[in-house]
Amino acid sequence: MATVLSVSGSPSATSRTARLLRHLDRRLASQGHEVIPLDVRTLPAEALLGADFRHPAVVEATELFDRADGIVIGTPVYKAAYSGLLKSLLDLLPQYALVGKTVLPLATGGSTAHVLAIDYALRPVLSSMGATHIVQGWFTLDRDIAVGDDGTPTVAPGPAEALNRVVDRFSEALGSRTTLLTATG
Repeated sequence: MATVLSVSGSPSATSRTARLLRHLDRRLASQGHEVIPLDVRTLPAEALLGADFRHPAVVEATELFDRADGIVIGTPVYKAAYSGLLKSLLDLLPQYALVGKTVLPLATGGSTAHVLAIDYALRPVLSSMGATHIVQGWFTLDRDIAVGDDGTPTVAPGPAEALNRVVDRFSEALGSRTTLLTATG
């Protein structure tokens, strides 16, 4: 199937955004996709803030974006927009790093007042980077994301069902893209 890069733009080590992504990664992997997680917070701060395009970690992250067929981008919402940490990585990628990619934008936050951050803050930058197909994004309330007793991330039943539909549409879009590339390549 497809290779999916699952990017968490949260600066927190106990991030609900990263938990949500790891939950969705399992579903994508069960559908046969190769999923590669990337927590932007693990990249060197000096490389991100110093705009060091040649830093080995930045080069490796850029190669991961290049290799992926699909990108899931998750971010907490801060001040009605995506995280500055995510912005610092996106700024270091080539201008058209998302050309040929199917992208699923996701956001987490404490209030439904932030639900439009995906469409008004994140989607425009993804589009400007040439994303071939940006599927409908999804916002999840922080309170609906937890960790089970075994350490496995969980999502409350109602939101989990909606997220499953979103992820399945993303997976279908990846399948269509992979089929098209195979037929034309």
